[in-house]
Amino acid sequence: MSGMLIIVGGLPATGKTTLSRLLAARFGGIHLRVDTIEQAIVGSGLAQHPIGPAGYAVGYALAEEHLRQGLTVVAESVNPLAVTRDSWRDVGVRAGVVVAEVEVVCSDPVEHRRRVTSRSVDIPGLPLPDWQQIADRPYEPWDRPRLVVDTAGQQPQESLASLLGRLPGDG
Repeated sequence: MSGMLIIVGGLPATGKTTLSRLLAARFGGIHLRVDTIEQAIVGSGLAQHPIGPAGYAVGYALAEEHLRQGLTVVAESVNPLAVTRDSWRDVGVRAGVVVAEVEVVCSDPVEHRRRVTSRSVDIPGLPLPDWQQIADRPYEPWDRPRLVVDTAGQQPQESLASLLGRLPGDG
């Protein structure tokens, strides 16, 4: 099987990381997380949060390299702007692989807020946004079809199952 690029976006605390890890494991692929890249750049002393487009630029380069090796890449980030979504898609096009765009949402605001306040930092030093910062964050609506996964009221395996049947190719 040739690789596939699965682009996972959505607001913080919707379940992107959990779903992305499950997807990468399911496909024996690479989970490429922009938060990890950005925190490594900050940890190097070269930048402070927010670091701007650098983390995404590194992510695009790594994703394309892995895709050209035939690997499946699950690229996970908030992906709040059309320009970042376009750039991820362009990576898949250049690599000649199937691209699936996934938006993870939590339609229950009470559950979403609970997740924001109860989650723990899994990347040392990464600042987690609070509920107000998430609510105020710029997030452009998607302007093209994508697969939407609503994690409200679902266990992670249920969210994964709802997505797998809708992925193109071998999903």
